[in-house]
This record gives sequence, C-alpha cells and structure tokens, in this order.
Amino acid sequence: MSFALALLLLAAPRTVGLVVTNGTVVSMDAERRVIANGAVAVDEGRILAVGGADEIKAAYAGRESLDAGGGIVLPGLINAHTHAAMVLFRGIADDLRLMDWLQRYIFPAEAKNVTAEFVKAGTRLAALEMIRSGTTSFVDMYYFEDQAAEAAKEAGIRAVAGSTLIDFPAPDNKTREEALAYAERFITRWKSDALIVPAIAPHSTYLGSPETLKAADALSRRHGVPLLIHLQESMDEQKQVREKYSKTSVEHLRDLGILRKGVLGAHGVWLSASDRQILLAAGAGVAHCPQSNMKLASGAAPVTEMLAEGLALGLGTDGAASNNDLDMFEEMLTAALLAKHASGDPTSAPAARVLEMATLGGARALGMEDRLGSLQPGRRADLIVVDVSAARLHPMYEPVSHLVYAAKGADVRHSVIEGRVVMRDRKVLTLDEGAVLAEADAWRKKVAASVGR
Repeated sequence: MSFALALLLLAAPRTVGLVVTNGTVVSMDAERRVIANGAVAVDEGRILAVGGADEIKAAYAGRESLDAGGGIVLPGLINAHTHAAMVLFRGIADDLRLMDWLQRYIFPAEAKNVTAEFVKAGTRLAALEMIRSGTTSFVDMYYFEDQAAEAAKEAGIRAVAGSTLIDFPAPDNKTREEALAYAERFITRWKSDALIVPAIAPHSTYLGSPETLKAADALSRRHGVPLLIHLQESMDEQKQVREKYSKTSVEHLRDLGILRKGVLGAHGVWLSASDRQILLAAGAGVAHCPQSNMKLASGAAPVTEMLAEGLALGLGTDGAASNNDLDMFEEMLTAALLAKHASGDPTSAPAARVLEMATLGGARALGMEDRLGSLQPGRRADLIVVDVSAARLHPMYEPVSHLVYAAKGADVRHSVIEGRVVMRDRKVLTLDEGAVLAEADAWRKKVAASVGR
C-alpha cells in the first residue's frame, strides 16, 4: 500500500467519478502488478488509484460504479495501425497480393466511393466494432480525417488520427499543397481535444516523394504531433524503394532526418538488423499487423528480434479490407503464434510481452506511454473488463495467459474511455447500434457496383 493511499484510508472516503471493483486487475504498471481482488478509482478522466478492493473502497466512493463481476480489469487495448473507414470495403477483394490488391481494387474503389460521408459512416462502424472488442484507442491513417475524428469523438473512443499525404490525387485533396493545408487545419482544430490526437500521415516512402516526406516532417515538428507511415511492408516495396533510392525505406527516412520518437512505422515486415538499430537509436516505433501481413502474404515481421532489441513495438489490425476485422484479441493470439512459428522457438513472444504490445507497447510506439497503456495514477482512465464466465476461460491459472490465448473480443463486458463508461454489460452507450449498421449496409450496393461485384 502506498503512503498516500494509507493517509486516505484514515479519512472519510473521497467522492470520485467512478470506482471499478470486483475484478482481477492486470495493471501493466512498472511492476506488472496483477491484483487478484482489485479495484480502480477514476475521476475527471484520470486514474486516481489502483489497489486492493478493500483499500480502494475505504478511500473512494464513486458517483458511478462498475462491477467487474469477477472478471479481468486491464488497460484498454491500443490498435496501433488501422484505416477505420475501410470497414466499408470489408471483403470486396480478398486473396490477392498487396500491390495487386491496392492497384486493381482498393485505389479504384477509394476513388469512386470515398467521401466525407463515407468516412464518417465507416468510422462509426469501426468505432462500434472496436469498442465492443476492447479497443479504447486506435491509430488511423486515412482521408477526410475531420470526419473520422468527429465520428470517433461521437463514439467516445480515443483516436490518433493521421491526415494522409500521397503523391497522386486523393479523395479529399488533389495536390500536395491542398493536402498539407488541410492537414494543418485539421491539426489546429483537434490538437487540444481530450480524445483526438491529430497526426500527419505520409503514406509511404514509395508513394511519397522526398519533398512530400520532408513537408510532412516539418508540419509534424511544428505542431508537435505524431507522424505515421507505412514502413517496409512488402518485398515489392523493398524493391521499388531500393531501385529508386539505393537504400531501404528506413535508411531513406534516416537520411531525410525524419526518424525520431513520435514517428510510428506500420508493419516493419522486412526490417533488417541494421534497419532495426536505426529505428531503436532514433526512438521511433513500429506497429506490427500480423493478420493483415499473413493474409496478403507480405511476410512475418521479425518480432522475436524486435522484442529482444527493445524496439518500441505496438500491435495493430490494419484496415478491415485486409484483415478482415478489428478484433485486437485475435491480433494478440496471432502475434504470439506467428512469432513462435516463424522463429521455431516456442518461448518467443510470450503472453506477457504480447499483452504489452497491445497496451503499453502501442503507447510507447506513439511516444505516449506517459498517458496511455497502463493502469496507474495520473494516466488516462481507459480500461476494459473481460468477462471470464465462458467455458473456455475455466479454470484460470494465469490471467495474462488467458487474455492472449483464450479470450475473445466478444468477452469484453465493460469499456471505459477517458473515465466515461462507453459500454456497460455489452451495450454500447454512445452509439445507436442499429442505425450504425443500417448506415453501413446502405453503402454496400454502391461499393459493390464500383468494383464490378
């Protein structure tokens, strides 16, 4: 028990916004405490205290309470890379190679369908899916990011929203100058918001010229916001970049002076030992997306090596057009199993490290570990409760193992984001689920026609 908490126990309970009780707390704090009968006190969007249930109850009285029902209380999951609105393209083009998938289907479908209304509808659907499966923060790279941010804010989910720069006319902006001006307006609008962290997102080193990448970097530095980019995802990318610049994408970004803490590279499938050392020295992060990489046969990222070397490594789903869902519990299981299979080492990517990738690791990859990813005083109050009543979760010897190897997104019972209960007893309180699904289904006919389905 901390000295501060001991003093509080001598006084009358302090009234706070929310107290979560009756659960096993997996804190992800520096000591990686797992508190068998634990509780969490929350006020004004921040965590005040984490400890034993009796201690917390004696010190705090919640205006609102949340009964974990004997389940597991843990930090909300951080989806470190996705394209939220692309849920409306779920299943339109499967079983293809990355460049074929992009050039023959996704880019044409985006050109014909992606509007502000599309992005808002898609992000609403994605937010609903993510909240229901335990994600409390997601990192988005797409177009019309104002609409994505508005939809996330409406749903009460935290978003790091990256306004995309790409070297051909995009759905929202037709020139680099227009895209940069839009991105700056977007950043200025959202930079002080409690839930939305604006970012700049040059697509990649193969679809962004050095001038585009440097302009994105300058904007990121000027406003102190994250920079998001696809990084060494496929062999095709490797070949294109090497033919153009005689170096890897990581070396190219280093030589442009872009790599630093707050830069998050998605995928990192083909990172060499030298590339990884460059990223580590710069403090840049990586978002591992195992299911998308497997489905597109892009390869298996060197997760065993990245973990051993201490890279800031998060976990993402990628977009639902290439996954095809946004369930981070599935992503955790896949990350653990793929790392073992690829390395031939069953001790690779143990459950505790994979859970860290989905929580504190994602925060660290973004340079936001001082705010997100763990349950400890002062952090943002983002947490979920996993119901353990399902038959496959009995008996439970080790909660962390169960979270990675046995739990599913459908086991998430409650979700709290910025101290607000956004899902209670599997009912999302911030969105009209029927209306969200009907709106998404209304896009089906138009999208299907645009790709000749």
